[in-house]
Amino acid sequence: MDRYAPRNWQPHEKPSLPGSPSTPLHSNPKRLAYALVGLLVALTGGLGNSLVVANLPYLQGALGATTAEMAWLPAAYVMTNVSMNLLLVKFRQQFGLRAFTEVFLVLYALVTFGHLFVNDLNSAVAVRAAHGMVGAALSSLGLYYMVQAFPAKWRMKALVLGLGTSQLALPLARLFSEDLLQIAEWRGLYLFELGMALLSLGCVLMLKLPPGDRFKTFEPLDFLTFAILASGVALLCAVLSLGRIDWWLEAQWIGIALAASIALILAGLAIEHNRSNPMLMTRWLGSGVMIRLALAVILIRMVTSEQSTGAVGFMQNLNMSSQQLHSLYVVMLIGSVAGLLTSALTIDPKHLLMPLIVSLALMATGSIIDSSSNNLTRPENLYFSQFLLAFGSTFFLGPTMVLGTRNVLTNPRNLVSFSVLFGICNNLGGLIGAALLGTFQIVREKFHSSHIVEQLVLSDPLVAARVQSGGSAVGSLIADPSLRNLQGIRSLANAATREANVLAYNDVFMLIAVIAILTMIWISIRALWLISTTKAVAPTPSVPSSGATSS
Repeated sequence: MDRYAPRNWQPHEKPSLPGSPSTPLHSNPKRLAYALVGLLVALTGGLGNSLVVANLPYLQGALGATTAEMAWLPAAYVMTNVSMNLLLVKFRQQFGLRAFTEVFLVLYALVTFGHLFVNDLNSAVAVRAAHGMVGAALSSLGLYYMVQAFPAKWRMKALVLGLGTSQLALPLARLFSEDLLQIAEWRGLYLFELGMALLSLGCVLMLKLPPGDRFKTFEPLDFLTFAILASGVALLCAVLSLGRIDWWLEAQWIGIALAASIALILAGLAIEHNRSNPMLMTRWLGSGVMIRLALAVILIRMVTSEQSTGAVGFMQNLNMSSQQLHSLYVVMLIGSVAGLLTSALTIDPKHLLMPLIVSLALMATGSIIDSSSNNLTRPENLYFSQFLLAFGSTFFLGPTMVLGTRNVLTNPRNLVSFSVLFGICNNLGGLIGAALLGTFQIVREKFHSSHIVEQLVLSDPLVAARVQSGGSAVGSLIADPSLRNLQGIRSLANAATREANVLAYNDVFMLIAVIAILTMIWISIRALWLISTTKAVAPTPSVPSSGATSS
């Protein structure tokens, strides 16, 4: 039997897109099983990397690495995750998604197991790279399992839940990762990651997805395009991940990598543009609709960076430990779950721009609230604002995905292009947001620090009193008056740096609010334009079969 021969599907079974599984009727217990496996697989796709991101300072000490070296861990994940989207869609169309996932889950488990015995930076980067590859497959796999769990009338809700579940990985990782570290230090993280990989592999093997149609899709030139574009995108991810650490204008490799990435990406797109049967539909990707969608996803992703780069960074700058931030992480998780469930319950294909506007309004409000923080701000002061930001960060995902898939359903050839576009915009939006906000925070800290230091002159009685107070605090430990005075000056300098950082983070929060408001205004104007220019189609009058043609 030819595996590529078209099958005769029942109307309710026919796969919605090439490469997706069929949708036969299931019993309720089996639907529940599909939902649980989808939840597990989607979380596995993001949880391993989230555990590392949430514990980078601890792992840095365990691996004996510098801050710049540790930044390669999350960078390696994104580099391979974005690149694999180029091949994943065609692979599942020709060989099936489950085959891809099983191969890479085994690879992921083997690499993670090996890392338990080799504690160095190179093996850690290899684990993250392997996780990035399998994570790309697990995201799609979790989505398809969730679709099997719901009847046809709720399929769009299943799409929202399957897509958004992986976004819960980071708040979850922050909640319980400390317990894993107490169990087996740094190995506790990798043991848990290994367990999740093996559990997902077992569940995928036991509960298989229904079969779908297969097509011969790969061409030799696809692999050349993949090699060129994957290299270019990987270099761009490395630049965005490490630019603010090695600093943009100081590290020579950043300029070389950025130039090479632009050249490689343009070369890959040029090859695709001139192919008779391209992997990426460059003309469709260059259309106004897709450019606007890509820009909207990137801008919203930049705004969602407020939580990881902004609020958490701000609290850590005030020397708040993970234990003190535990309640804040709970609020973030509750907000993310609430946004995801609300999106699934309220999604309406006729009003897909409204959730984007609501998400941006909520995130702008939260950022404005955070912009009035000071050095006495504590986690409980951020509960409301961070709930709004967490809610908005998951509320927009499903409608954005549905907006893009509308164009795919009319022309399935665009599926690869859309999958690549959505994956790249999601990942690059987060990287651009972290790079922009992190760089802005450093620049503004230097600005505020210089202004504060200008006002600190020892001839000022208040400054002199503060220096004397700082020295008196260590009077019982230091007998030399000059050393006590020096210690007082250091104490004042530390306080000045702390205040400069507080002001810089307030500027970051306000910048995020401005980006959110401007994006919201742009999308609102676009929505009003579509409403005003879209006319209802009048019903076609019945025409007699012998009707005359117009003269």
